Amino acid sequence: MAANIPNLSQRKFQETEGEREARDAAGFPDVEGSLPKHIGSRFNIPFLDNVTSFFGNKNVLAQEVDPKEHVVWLLDNTAYRPVLGSSEERPPWEAEFVAAYFTRDSGKDVSGWVAEIADRLGLGQHGDNRTEEMATISKRLIPFVNTIQPARFVNVRFPNGETQKLGPGGRNAISSDIVGTMGNHKDGATLAVTAIPPEVAPYGPMLMHFAEPHGWTVVSDIDDSIKITMTMSPIGILRSTFISTPTPITGVPELYKHINSHLSPSWFYLSASPYNLYTFLRPFLHQYYPKGTIILRDASWMNLSGFLESLTQGTEDYKAGRMDKIHDWLPKRKVLCVGDSTQSDPEAYGDMYRKHPGWVKAIFIRKVVDVEEMQKTDKNSAARFEKAFKDVPKGVWKLFEDPSELYATVESLKAL
Repeated sequence: MAANIPNLSQRKFQETEGEREARDAAGFPDVEGSLPKHIGSRFNIPFLDNVTSFFGNKNVLAQEVDPKEHVVWLLDNTAYRPVLGSSEERPPWEAEFVAAYFTRDSGKDVSGWVAEIADRLGLGQHGDNRTEEMATISKRLIPFVNTIQPARFVNVRFPNGETQKLGPGGRNAISSDIVGTMGNHKDGATLAVTAIPPEVAPYGPMLMHFAEPHGWTVVSDIDDSIKITMTMSPIGILRSTFISTPTPITGVPELYKHINSHLSPSWFYLSASPYNLYTFLRPFLHQYYPKGTIILRDASWMNLSGFLESLTQGTEDYKAGRMDKIHDWLPKRKVLCVGDSTQSDPEAYGDMYRKHPGWVKAIFIRKVVDVEEMQKTDKNSAARFEKAFKDVPKGVWKLFEDPSELYATVESLKAL
């Protein structure tokens, strides 16, 4: 789902008044100003690749990836049957294939930036803890430092032996291709699509999940909905991202298992986190939650301060735009949206309910009450939720603090 994502100035324009007030109150601009903005440089990209990348996937001078020089991330996706108007024909499967391209080993020298982040987080100057935490920062910082490699393409292989060219990548070294006719597969099936050669994709194959036109789909936020991120605090975000062990929200893995067993949905994890975190979030999600498609923001390659901005600016418009794309793919599915009150999930989900009548059947919002920064805002006020869910029936949206409150509601959705 690699659309042209808004740049910083566009995100600033899309920033809501509530986002701006919350960011100012928590000191986001000050922290962002202290972080290194350009931790990589387009001057490290070969001149011809940099220039021809403006042609995107029409770049005739693009070259195939070399496993000795390049790394490719193959992003998991969901195959769907395209809508063909009034035709009763059962169309073949198709899916959006997204890949990201990097120069191999280009993010090794991160010591200077690691020290900056460690100092910003207030780590002690000495001791085993600082050494261990700086090693963790170093490992997690690499995806922000890796030099992107535009003007490259990769071939992939399906389990039946068929091959497909993906790319080339454009300015941000991300390629997006709509690929069809992938054989016969049942709803809920998953298959692995492998890079050629496999060693060019060190994080493994792309997992493709199949979703028929009818059934349930879950669209779930990640940060502070299913994973502790502390999105109301810039230091909290940095600590949870670069130091802390990724931790699920208590009770939510069990809730999602309950949803999976009762509704058998397809899963989309929609977050304003940047794609730099894909290799960090994917193992976490696979460990605790049903596998599905992860949709992140193409917003902060080689720019660390852009990471905080991506998570906290213009998130309502961003999420609504991505959900429009899911609706294009699966307009007849019944959708359950899950989010939290720290950001713009209520507003984005309310927008979708009003825009696509009959599509969104249920909305669950985790009311975050155990974060100090939330006490300084009106994000948990009744007025906020009433405004966000204007014209959305009370029986559709539900606030919760303990995920176990939702079990009976999930079971009742089967009757819809």
